[in-house]
Parts: sequence; structure tokens; C-alpha cells
Amino acid sequence: MTNALLDTIKFPSDLRKLTKDQLPKLAEELRAFIIDIVATKQGHLGASLGVVELTIALHYLFDTPKDLLVWDVGHQAYGHKILTGRKDVFHTNRQLDGISGFPKRDESEYDTFGVGHSSTSISAALGMAIASSLKGETEKQHIAVIGDASIASGMAFEALNHAGVSDANLLIILNDNAIGIDPSVGALKEYLTKVKADRSLAQNNIIKALNFDYSGPIDGHNFKSLLRELKRLKNKKGPKFLHVITTKGKGLSQAEKDQVTYHSPGQFDAKTGEIIPKNNEGLPPKYQDVFGETIVELARRNKKIIGITPAMLSGSSLKMMLEEFPKRTFDVGIAEQHAVTLAAGMATQGMIPFCNIYSTFIQRAYDQIIHDVALQNLPVIFCIDRAGLVGEDGATHHGVFDLAYMRAIPNMIVFAPRNEVELRNILYTSQMGLNQPIAIRYPRGRGVLIDWKKPFEIIEIGTGVCLQEGKDIAILSMGTIENNITKALEEFPNIAHYDMRFSKPLDEKLLHTVCTKFKQIVTLEEGVKKGGFGSGILEFIGEHDYKNKVTVLGIQDHFVEHGTIDELQKMNGIDVNSIKKKLRSLA
Repeated sequence: MTNALLDTIKFPSDLRKLTKDQLPKLAEELRAFIIDIVATKQGHLGASLGVVELTIALHYLFDTPKDLLVWDVGHQAYGHKILTGRKDVFHTNRQLDGISGFPKRDESEYDTFGVGHSSTSISAALGMAIASSLKGETEKQHIAVIGDASIASGMAFEALNHAGVSDANLLIILNDNAIGIDPSVGALKEYLTKVKADRSLAQNNIIKALNFDYSGPIDGHNFKSLLRELKRLKNKKGPKFLHVITTKGKGLSQAEKDQVTYHSPGQFDAKTGEIIPKNNEGLPPKYQDVFGETIVELARRNKKIIGITPAMLSGSSLKMMLEEFPKRTFDVGIAEQHAVTLAAGMATQGMIPFCNIYSTFIQRAYDQIIHDVALQNLPVIFCIDRAGLVGEDGATHHGVFDLAYMRAIPNMIVFAPRNEVELRNILYTSQMGLNQPIAIRYPRGRGVLIDWKKPFEIIEIGTGVCLQEGKDIAILSMGTIENNITKALEEFPNIAHYDMRFSKPLDEKLLHTVCTKFKQIVTLEEGVKKGGFGSGILEFIGEHDYKNKVTVLGIQDHFVEHGTIDELQKMNGIDVNSIKKKLRSLA
């Protein structure tokens, strides 16, 4: 298929030269272009395919970038990127030194707001609209495109509540496809489902009650309907709301049928849509699956165990528990704050809540962790998935801050397993009757052990272990970065290695031994150096007036962009070769 129309378009100004009758052909070409690139380069597929017509219509009718367009999350912004000057470099998407997988302000003037986490678009667009009003720019348009899963988040409702009593020139477009990464959940989702079946219900709804000019639902794949309604709303002042129904994965039959898998499918055949299978035979399991299988095993034994996740059932593998214990498993939607305080409420009644949230997303519930859990010393078990570097999703998704921000909270236990067995054992230990909260952080991807299903053992809280004896230099590590250290130490049999396991509480007995025995100490973590595990070691040495020379290795004081894990570890000096180089300089 030739891209006769797409090849003529570099920026939206070129798009606006087309006739309306040419737009369906352009949509066909844009879909094919996205499919061809993502099939080999990988990335987020289904969401961008679902908004092709909407993307074209918005840039066709509105004067972007003067009119400000904000995409929520950004999973659906591939078409936007291609039409706004990045078609020729789209093949570098999510690769080291390539373009970002999400809208990013310093990448293009058309990316009006950086997004990677959900439910921020309405607040951002409202802020822009109010600023425009204060500057006297009354004709400028401000559009937020948000999904039905994202709009159920508390932050989105806060913004709706404010926008409804403003006179801001704001258009909110609800991209309703009934799914985020997993299918949408909750009462709002049920209402939207009813509206699709009986559109008369749309005339009396919560959005209208919040003072918005509500219209829809309309077919988001019909250019005639889209252009007519967008043109009408463009000429109306004040807060407006357009309900658009789309199909995630539109144009690729497999992506339409299996929307969860094709959200980010990996490599697939661009012509057939079939996913290219990976040979995982003989490989260790993913850490998320170790968690999923273990919590099911524990839940069979302990009826007080509860599983909670904010919209990450598949990604966290808590779906395994949902299938066997549906009444004890809760997907609360994109609502991290609610998930944490829900867990706290359950803990007050003697339940044992395992609250599973990605590291980069649990940041959004920091106040609830402090105020609702730690301050009341409630034994909530935080299972922090995707901790450390996560790769191609980039700065918005790296889980490199949790060791630092969790360590700062009184009453909090902070643990990082070095392998799958350690993860199983800390999950087992946590449900045995802790009297305070614990944060268990583990990475994305596969572990290191083939034989990991061993009998459970209790881990004594606040204890580290010696993995290799040595003299002069000791390495203290946290978490699965231990694997890099073990490989590096093949060259250094006389350097000691300790897996501290807990950054809080520290194993002070072990640290006194280490500080007395070794002149030089190296700390290593796949987290930020500032305030992290290494900082805790420095604090201990300072408090006890030891004179050890300490080298802290970890993520540098900057936001880490996208690239492979190996590339990003190398950039931050924590890959195997960098560790070897550092040890040679110290030895």
C-alpha cells in the first residue's frame, strides 16, 4: 500500500490542505504506517489505532500548535506524533536517543504537556485555558483527550469539578472504548455502557450536572459526525464535553478482538497481525508471575489475604488471584490514592491487604502512604512492581525513586529481593503477622532462577546476608542488581559482597562488622543515589563516627530517558563492565 496522502504531510498545516473527502484515505494510510512500524519496533499499538480519525479531525479543524491539544497518558498519541513533524523519525520511537513514546514538551511544540501517567489532561488543559483568559487570548482553543478508564480517576474528577464553575474555553473529549490496559471497571464504566445502548440517558448525566455543554455519544470513526460536532463546539464558549465512542485496535482485527494483549503486543506480523512468539522455554519466570502465583498459594492458606490493584490486574499478575478468589481481589480502576486508603481501611479490620502498584504509579499516593498507613502503623503490604529501570517507556515510567521515598517514612519496612525465592519468602513472611507496613520492591522482567518454587522460609526483618567473603573492599547491595555484582565479582574473588535486603531497618549488627573489617565500602542500587539505600549507609557511618571510604553507585541525579535496560544501566554506571571498572580503580 502506498502512502500517497501521508507522504505529502509533514505538519498539520499540510493536513488542512486536504479536502474532507480525502480524510478517510489518509486514516487508512496512517493506520497502516503505525502498524508497519510498531510491528517491528514495538510499542503501544491498540490505543493509537483507535483514535486515528479523531487525531486527524482535531488537527484538521483546530489551529495546532496555537490551539493547545493535550493527550491523556499519551498511549494514543502515535498518530499525533506522525502528523506533527515526526513521521521520518517515528521508527526511532522508544529507542535510545530516539523520540519518546509519550508526548514530551521539549520534543515538539505540538506536545503541549508531558504525559505518561493518566488523568492529568483536564487539569493541565484547564490551567492553560485560565492562563489564556488572563492574557486576553479569548479565541485560543484548549482540548483535552481523555479515556473512559482515565476519567474515573480522582484527579480527573477534581478537574471536572473546577472546570464546571469556570468560564474557561475548554473542550474535553472522552475517548470511550471501554478499556484502559485492562477493561475499565466501576460505576462510571457501567453508566457509559448503558449510554451506548440507550442514548436518551445521555441527556441527564453527571457531566451536564457539572455545568458542561455535553454532546454525544458520537461515532469516533465517522469523519462526518466528528467534523460536524467539533466545528460546532469550536464556536461555543465555556466548558464543553464531547463523548466519542471508539474501538481500541481499530483496523487490525486481532487488536480489536484481543485489546488487552494488543495494547502493547511486542513484535507481530504487520500483514496478518499475528504476534511473533517468543521462545521462553527454560527461562526463569517474570517477577510479576512469581508474585501472582505466590499470593494465590498464600491466599489458599490464609483467608484474610486481600489483593488490591489500581487497573493493573494483568500487569501485576493479580489476575491469577481474581480468577480463584474474585471476592477477595479488587481492581479499583486508575485510583492509586483510593487503593492505598482502601487497603488501610481493610487493615484496621484485621485483613491482610497486598496492595500491588507499579513503582512509578505509587508515587501518586504518597500522602495516603504517609497519612493513612504509616502514621497509623497499619500493616499494609505494598508490592511495588516495575521498580528500578523499566526500559523503553522512559522517564515517566522508571521506578527509580521508591527506595528513597519509602525509606523516608517512619514505621515503614523497605525490602528488595535479589531473586525469586527471596520474593516468595518475604511475601510469606509479611502475611505471618507484621505489626507495621512493608514495601516490597521488585523489577520488571524475568528473574534468574529456574527452580524457584521452594518451601517457604521466614525472613527475619532487618537482616542482611553475606554472599561472598573478602578483604579490604565490601560491596553492599539492594535487590536484583545483585546479579550484575555477582558477574563482576568473578574477576574479584577477594572483594566481599553483602546483600543488605532491607534499606529500612538496616542490619546495624552486620554494618558494624562491615565498617570495622573493611576500609572501603561500595554501595549499589538500581535507584536514585540521592536519599536512597547508599545514603542510608552514609548516615549510619556518620552517626557512628566510622572513617570508611564509601563509594555510592546508583542512578544519577537526573531523569532517565528511554532505552534498553542494558543501555540505561551502562549510562548510569551500574552494568557489569562499569562495576568492574570501578572496582579496578578502588582495588
